[in-house]
Amino acid sequence: MMLHAFRDELGAILRLAGPLIAAQLAHVLMVFTDTVMMGLLGPQALAGGGLGAASYAFVSIFCVGVIAAVGNLVAIRHGASDAAGVTRLTQNGLWLGWGLALLAGVSLWHLEPALLYFGQLPENVTAAMQFLAPLVFALPGYMSFMALRGFTAAIGRPGPVMAISIGGALANLVLNYALIEGWFGLPHLGLAGIGLVTALVMNLMALLLAWHVLRHSAYAGYPLGRGLLRPAWSELKELLRLGLPIGGTYAVEAGLFAFAALCMGALGSLQLAAHQIAIMSVYVAFMVPVGLSYAVTFRIGQHFGAGRLRDAQRAGRLGIGLGAACMLGFAALFWLAPQWVVGLFLDRLDPAYAEVTALAVALLAIAAWFEFFDGIQTIAMGAIRGLRDAKTTFFVGLGCYWLIGAPLAWTLAFALDWGARGVWWGLASGLACAAIGLSLGFEWKCARLLRPTRLTGEACLS
Repeated sequence: MMLHAFRDELGAILRLAGPLIAAQLAHVLMVFTDTVMMGLLGPQALAGGGLGAASYAFVSIFCVGVIAAVGNLVAIRHGASDAAGVTRLTQNGLWLGWGLALLAGVSLWHLEPALLYFGQLPENVTAAMQFLAPLVFALPGYMSFMALRGFTAAIGRPGPVMAISIGGALANLVLNYALIEGWFGLPHLGLAGIGLVTALVMNLMALLLAWHVLRHSAYAGYPLGRGLLRPAWSELKELLRLGLPIGGTYAVEAGLFAFAALCMGALGSLQLAAHQIAIMSVYVAFMVPVGLSYAVTFRIGQHFGAGRLRDAQRAGRLGIGLGAACMLGFAALFWLAPQWVVGLFLDRLDPAYAEVTALAVALLAIAAWFEFFDGIQTIAMGAIRGLRDAKTTFFVGLGCYWLIGAPLAWTLAFALDWGARGVWWGLASGLACAAIGLSLGFEWKCARLLRPTRLTGEACLS
């Protein structure tokens, strides 16, 4: 009976995770395309564009984390068969996303003084702002897409997200090449053109997903257009109560990587360019456990909403195991074939890139050691969120990333003069601690929720 339950749960997770992983990989293909286009413009554009991309990721990831509450709460309401609650949460999730897009856009638009204050080279800051100026207009579409994505995936329909994400990634690739190569007489807009294309594609993706949800009969029970113009504070407050700690967790992790980029920028353009190549390679691998994490969150949320706490615990354990296994495969790739990985981003035989290639290969060797922990901590984080608990993930992440990871990265890089390699060993330490802490946190949360069932024989959702 137990084996049958595990097999059924595994199948359910994989059916939900497959399209979400594909959607995540499509998203990272867009970021990968942007990085390749920066590389075609030259090492200076790659360094400055990488600084801009890291800055955008740091600001936008907090917004994405807050919006992740839409999918979390929709899954719980869906598990409880509350269609009206699902509709209201999604509508107010859209309003929340639009507000966050406005705040994030204003922050990015005025980022130049902050980058200079943190010791970034003026030429890199100028290039970063050229990339960011049009990119801020991607935020309204990005936030809308993420809210609708959380809704449709949480009710068990991730397919449209996958299809639109793949289409968007392909459109981003073609349009970027068109601008870089000047096809059809298009102007050469450099870094600004890369940001502009991303903004256009993101907004188009949001419109397509909205059109699908409003027109398809499968969503007839969720009339999102009815009452959309009347946001409700009760739902917004519920979303913020869960979403702000999720956004905070995303931000402290993204902040760790933004801190690493700032350290690299302080070390020099060579280190920053190599870091951008290596971090993008890790980012591609990271999308697999991220997609799986969303699936685990939604699956646990559905069980939690229906009062099936044992099933929720089983789904979390399976997901954590799957994430660890996937990342071991990527670790082997980074360890055995780093030259091939770096060659995906630039011409490693070109003498102009020789130093960048050598340093990027060395950083990937370090990444191979922490990929296992990265997969575990990501899935464990999603599992805890599925139980409607984001505060645990925030405090564990804050402690591991900023009390261990960031101080150790700075100490190794500058005080002990390990340079770029020291920054990455600091990252590895923070992620390893987070993996252990979050896994223990999930088990503690499940044990606490299940404790009343041993006394009463009934599931308890409190």
